Amino acid sequence: MSRRSHRIEDLLRAELADLLLREARDPRVREARIAAIDVSPDLSQARVLVSILAEEEQRREALAALNGAAGFFRSRLAQRLRHMRRVPALAFVLDRGPEHSQHITELLENLE
Repeated sequence: MSRRSHRIEDLLRAELADLLLREARDPRVREARIAAIDVSPDLSQARVLVSILAEEEQRREALAALNGAAGFFRSRLAQRLRHMRRVPALAFVLDRGPEHSQHITELLENLE
């Protein structure tokens, strides 16, 4: 991956985190944290991995709310990042990494 893609991912992560903190009005998305962002090579799509510390049903609701507000976030990013020609389309995906790590740790502890 190019340095440009990494810079854009870092920039998008910082701006989206700020938008979630300051401008998101929906209480369902308050617990969402940006874990990582993967931008496509042509910079037209961005997959936003979010970690949500809640029960499974609340996670699904928060993820649906985030995807429903993707257009809002994209337009706010376009206003903030005027130096970018195009802001990528956003798709929010649940980051299951911490859950998998915890599960593996539990399995290893049970082996002892």
